[in-house]
Amino acid sequence: MAFNKLLALFFFLVSIPLLSAQNKNITLEDIWTKGTFRTERLDALHSMNNGKQYSVLNLNREAKNTTIDIYDYKTLKKVKTLVNSLEIDAIPMFSDYTFSEDESQVLLATNEESIFRRSTLGNYFVFNTKTGQVISVAKEKIQEPTFSPNGKMIAYGLNNNLYVKNLESGETSQITFDGEKNKIINGITDWVYEEEFGFVRAFEWNANSDKIAFIRFDETNVPEFSMDVYGQNLYQTQTVFKYPKAGETNANVSLHVYDLKKNKTKDVKVNKTYKDFYIPRIKWSNAPNMLSAHYMNRHQNELDLWIIDTEENNAYLVIEEKDKAYIDVTDNLTFLKDKSFIWTSEKDGYNHIYHYSKKGKLLNQVTKGNWEVTNYYGYDEKNDRIYYQSVENGSINRDVYSIKLNGTNKKRLTKSTGTNRADFSADFTYFINTFSNATTPPEYTLNDAVSGNLVKSIKDNDILAKTVSEFKTSQKEFSTIKVNGNDLNMWMIKPANFDATKQYPLFMYQYSGPGSQSVANRWNGANDYWYQMLAQKGYIVVCVDGRGTGLKGADFKKITQKELGKFEVEDQIAAAKLLGQRAYIDQTRIGIWGWSYGGFMSSNALFKGNDVFKMAIAVAPVTSWRFYDSIYTERYMTTPQENASGYDDNSPINHVDKLKGDFLLIHGTGDDNVHVQNTMRMIDALIKADKQFEWMIYPDDAHGIRGTNRRAHLYKKMTNFVDRTLGDKIESPKASKMEKSKIKG
Repeated sequence: MAFNKLLALFFFLVSIPLLSAQNKNITLEDIWTKGTFRTERLDALHSMNNGKQYSVLNLNREAKNTTIDIYDYKTLKKVKTLVNSLEIDAIPMFSDYTFSEDESQVLLATNEESIFRRSTLGNYFVFNTKTGQVISVAKEKIQEPTFSPNGKMIAYGLNNNLYVKNLESGETSQITFDGEKNKIINGITDWVYEEEFGFVRAFEWNANSDKIAFIRFDETNVPEFSMDVYGQNLYQTQTVFKYPKAGETNANVSLHVYDLKKNKTKDVKVNKTYKDFYIPRIKWSNAPNMLSAHYMNRHQNELDLWIIDTEENNAYLVIEEKDKAYIDVTDNLTFLKDKSFIWTSEKDGYNHIYHYSKKGKLLNQVTKGNWEVTNYYGYDEKNDRIYYQSVENGSINRDVYSIKLNGTNKKRLTKSTGTNRADFSADFTYFINTFSNATTPPEYTLNDAVSGNLVKSIKDNDILAKTVSEFKTSQKEFSTIKVNGNDLNMWMIKPANFDATKQYPLFMYQYSGPGSQSVANRWNGANDYWYQMLAQKGYIVVCVDGRGTGLKGADFKKITQKELGKFEVEDQIAAAKLLGQRAYIDQTRIGIWGWSYGGFMSSNALFKGNDVFKMAIAVAPVTSWRFYDSIYTERYMTTPQENASGYDDNSPINHVDKLKGDFLLIHGTGDDNVHVQNTMRMIDALIKADKQFEWMIYPDDAHGIRGTNRRAHLYKKMTNFVDRTLGDKIESPKASKMEKSKIKG
């Protein structure tokens, strides 16, 4: 009885904002211009070595001031301001910071400018927290400056070479000399490694600060890609960079170790002959001479982990993993004091944690089950606990767990259902949990790492939650839909005044790329506000994660191997048909949209599903996998030379003749990732097929289309297109199934 009363009270409280306060309509200006739904967050959080404190970057743009403030974990009170840009004449406002290992020095990033998605150039200063001394690392803008473990030096990249700055003497030494733009890169990744292996800094200090391991990229024979930059000048300029498309020549990579004491570089040799291979990760072990390196074949279905003795220059193979499809590269490698190591793999069909001896003998599979480990946080050797995040509580949710190295005494540390993400203190005493779900904006709490119990709330978005409650919003309903023999995860947003006796147009969103997830119980921000705005107008918005998406096991994810765009498109078309059979959905008004891989999908869905979809929007789409980069594409498709039909049979550029509905194609000309070439070739094919369509080009905008006013303009363009193509007769009277059939015919 008490439980029922509590349940009734809960639903009453939840319904209050829905019944009384929600009266405002969400506008595009609210989403993109006014900042109405801006989310509070913790920036650049760092756990201090003592395990009792953490630091946060606080930026005050109005005052043109940046501070690094130190907080106490237990009280959450600010202990002190460590760095204040207004109080240090030599340092302007800074945008990021990194501590030396002993935390006596802070590296401050200023005047940062983007190169590609993850890479930046910037001016950097070292601030000594004990003496107050400030040192400029270099006069020029540099890349990836990194403290040596002893804090006495900083290594960095400049003009494709590596340098070391001695902070005590002030001297700078150049350690590579053959770097040249679009030819040789030392210690910094090329475009395709940065984008697809997810890292920029390709050099690492050893524990003794006397060796630097680095990867060298020889991209001399990699084909060049050029983009016009229109800007504001009378004549446009060009950006030219090396970009290996599928099946084309990759950079030749090699591994080297520079010895600072001997001022000498050695080439690393392993006891296996590789041809056309990748080195996607390097990492020193705790021993100063022992370096680990991942070597991977071009098909990315064989991954070797080597341990290299850099003093003796010999190597032994400790992990040799193979897969019928592909292997994901991760950073989940931890060396323990006894030289054993922790590793993650999906070799049993799900991503799990494993413990190996120093020679690569499997000691234990730490986690097991038909669920995925989604993040590995680290190992507390003192208390013998591994900390990780997983989807054990349902594939759309994330929780934080701890478990002993031998796989026993597992604990769920987070209590709330949704998406939980942890940042642990240096000694694993506490963790800051970031929690959100579909109805709760991010909340930051301090939790005990042993029990998971709440210690204190750090920051919430209650003001945002109150703001949202003043607008007309609808519940995001999670469910599954049976499609092609699989229970696919789905969310649906209906109009707040939904009437089951009426019919509504259906607008679908998807991404669908391999291993991705769009149906997740988390706060999604801007796009969700747009969907709520569309629901206000009388649309039902739906997202379905089809085959090929992630976190439901390797077989489900890898079914799309060698046939990207086949099963995923079939699932979207079938889902739309099933949804169209529901009495409250008008099956004559179904649309779909997506961005990047999602644009590839929405184009295909409209063309191949021309009897189902009335319209589609494709933003920055891949239109043929022949146009995309080698590492991503070949991971799932092998090369065009080996798999021509896989490339061509499911590329939308080859199905334009099937277009019947309304099509909006959008791209930025400065997209270094999915080149505007994709859209131009699609346009050419559509014209040759005598098909009418609409298109929009954003000059000089990159893949994200984020230039001044561009997002607001883009979403206005898309909203108008949705209204014009699907919005006719919103909430029309209910039609019988027979009438539906007549309309369809």
